[in-house]
Amino acid sequence: MSISNEEVTKLIEAGIPGATVTVDGDGYKYETTVISDTFEGLNTLKRHQAVYAAVNSAITSGELHALTITAKTPAEA
Repeated sequence: MSISNEEVTKLIEAGIPGATVTVDGDGYKYETTVISDTFEGLNTLKRHQAVYAAVNSAITSGELHALTITAKTPAEA
């Protein structure tokens, strides 16, 4: 059981409104770049926690196994 790149994108966009999200994956390992104003003033750990919170349902269901995250503010992108 796996999740599509589009579904991962939708989960992140729903959890972090206004974010620009790209996802690349093969059905097991996924990489995402998330650019959002909400990351302003947050350290890397807090940024990653926000992204993981957005995809938590897919992780707990077993659909999403591995996610590499790059999280930046628009100024850092």
